[in-house]
Amino acid sequence: MTLPHKPAPYRHFHRIAWLAVALAFGVIVFGAFVRLSNAGLSCPDWPTCYGRAAWPSAAHEIVDHAATAIRPVEVHKAWREQFHRMIAGTLGVLVLLLALLASRKRAYGAAQIVTAAVLVAIGIPMYMHGEHVAASLLAIAGEAILLVAALRWSNMDLARVAAFTLAVIIFQALLGMWTVTWLLKPIVVMAHLLGGLLTFSLLLWMAWRSTNLPIRLAEAVTVRRLVIAGIVVLGVQIALGGWTSANYAALACGNDFPTCVGRWWPPHDFREGFVLWRGIGVDYEGGILDGESRIAIQLAHRMMAVVVFVYLLWLAARLVRTPGMRGWATLLGLLVLAQVALGIANVKLSLPLTIAVMHNAGAVLLLFVLVSLLARLRSPEP
Repeated sequence: MTLPHKPAPYRHFHRIAWLAVALAFGVIVFGAFVRLSNAGLSCPDWPTCYGRAAWPSAAHEIVDHAATAIRPVEVHKAWREQFHRMIAGTLGVLVLLLALLASRKRAYGAAQIVTAAVLVAIGIPMYMHGEHVAASLLAIAGEAILLVAALRWSNMDLARVAAFTLAVIIFQALLGMWTVTWLLKPIVVMAHLLGGLLTFSLLLWMAWRSTNLPIRLAEAVTVRRLVIAGIVVLGVQIALGGWTSANYAALACGNDFPTCVGRWWPPHDFREGFVLWRGIGVDYEGGILDGESRIAIQLAHRMMAVVVFVYLLWLAARLVRTPGMRGWATLLGLLVLAQVALGIANVKLSLPLTIAVMHNAGAVLLLFVLVSLLARLRSPEP
């Protein structure tokens, strides 16, 4: 008798996981909207917004708050940043719930998850009252508990990946805090984007595994390796895209495409353009790099885009010839073509907000296809 390979930490686990996937997609896309509409510093304090749990509705409401010395209030932008924090916090609650459900049959499993969450929660008001060192130590302790649990547990009931996802989203919250307090430091902004996509990928993997809809292929091992390579090249390109956006280099070549400022290989400075760590205390909004450094970043993003375009189209063509994979192959190919078209439109149309946000969403959808295949592809049962 063949036993079903189905982790079942809780009968509604897969429904909660799919809800978290949908919310994670919304958090990432709305976060792109916040960043691209230059609202990333519209709430200069964290986790409140000018001392409010929500956001100020008028500038005169917060004239005496210390945060006004950092940045004048822009009411039309502040709601975007704080609403983004709220939906990200809601996602954090869902991830905590998934971790509790997945670990509840482990010895002291739920206790470890709750302890880690409580330590991090205690650190938030301490941080708000200026006790930054103590708050950081509590966050580190909470993360350590989760990572040790993830290493010790197996993944037969998704306990390992659920605990690791909770650790990732806690660190993601810290990156969100540093994004504000370190004034849009590019390395933090890029890491925050990658952290969001990692969270999305882990949740998606859990959702498919708990739903248990495997795709059985005789060559599953080979195809999985090809998909992993696709995830790697796509991840590098997303990181370059995040670096381009964080350094305000999207229009470094003007409106020229495929050339850049009228030349195929204009003057550039890769060394300066890819200095990852610069000083703290500098306001990076609007970017601080010179033209040649930004051109280097844009050129790197374009060159890697060619690699991703060729590889993923080849992978789509490869999957078309695989029985039962034509639908996934068609979706992958169409998304690749749409993503390239959106990238070109961003340049030619001077980065319109709607198209720029769609370009970010396109990257998430490409990741959705590849991670879905990775989670579902399995060899035939004996």
